[in-house]
Amino acid sequence: MSLVTATSLLQSSTKSNLPPEIVIFGRSANMLAVQQKLEKVAMANVPILIEGESGTGKEIITKLIHQLSPWGAGPFVKVNCPAIPGTLIESELFGYERGAFTGAYGAKAGRVEMASRGTLFLDEIGELDMDLQAKLLQVLQDGQFCRIGSQEDKRLEARVVCATNRSLEDEIAAGTFRQDLYYRINVVSLTLPPLRERKGDIPELVNYFLNVYSASFEREALPISTQLMQKLQAYHWPGNIRELENLMKRYVILGSADVLVNGLASEAALDEEDFNVDIPLNGSIFLKDVTRQAIRKIERNIILKVLQSNQWNRKKAARALNISYRALLYKLKEAGLQTDDAEEDVVANGAASGQMEEENEI
Repeated sequence: MSLVTATSLLQSSTKSNLPPEIVIFGRSANMLAVQQKLEKVAMANVPILIEGESGTGKEIITKLIHQLSPWGAGPFVKVNCPAIPGTLIESELFGYERGAFTGAYGAKAGRVEMASRGTLFLDEIGELDMDLQAKLLQVLQDGQFCRIGSQEDKRLEARVVCATNRSLEDEIAAGTFRQDLYYRINVVSLTLPPLRERKGDIPELVNYFLNVYSASFEREALPISTQLMQKLQAYHWPGNIRELENLMKRYVILGSADVLVNGLASEAALDEEDFNVDIPLNGSIFLKDVTRQAIRKIERNIILKVLQSNQWNRKKAARALNISYRALLYKLKEAGLQTDDAEEDVVANGAASGQMEEENEI
């Protein structure tokens, strides 16, 4: 099956409303290299690791791999590793028998079993704790698993694709990811470039989102002017394609170019402010004090941006910054950004909203 045929099938499917090939891959050299590699590995039943920042399109690429494979007619089962509490993820993955634990009133198949003769997609696999990593490694090595509370082994009969927005090699060095599991899931790797490295594809993406959301919201959006398109291409897009998609949604709904201009201008202003410090009018300064002030300002803005790109999920932001969660809370408090008890629900809702967007990642 060709990639064009597979994309057409995905578009017509009621389960997968995916964009056309030109939108997925664009015309940039780095994405065309991904396309060529994908076509070669899709037919082989080997584990694939897809790496890339949040919002770069890892789930879309996985669905294409599934459709192009000999198991394209089978189920596509996604496991969003950070979305499932650690106490539940083992039972979600492997299933359980009746009476296996309190509340197990009936038997239930796990995601691994549900993906039989199809594709099992483990999204953000870097979020799995070490115990689950060991069990997953055993399943991949032996090709067998069993439900919790059962003695009967079942065969793993699914193509396994994993995705991560973190450097697993760095996680291995930090002792938070198993090296043997990394080599097991990384038989073939695909690295998706961030949007800032494929800016030539932005016009195609913009026009696609305008068409999709004009139809979805039943509003006819005005075309993007050449000047505004240049501004979109000059922006650095920390949230990648997901950020661009959300901006186009707002533009279609509100119907004003000011939505785009103001959004990009506020980010640009933040960048310029990073290195501005207060210098006394008399010109007398203490270099250490000014340097400390500048560092705190830069650090505050970096934390804000990382929080925003991680949908205000502080635990994810701490991992992205390679600091402990407690250290992040301290820095938030020091910078005057720490939430009080009344704000906790807002933060939680923001994280939940970000999670829903992640489920619909392009």
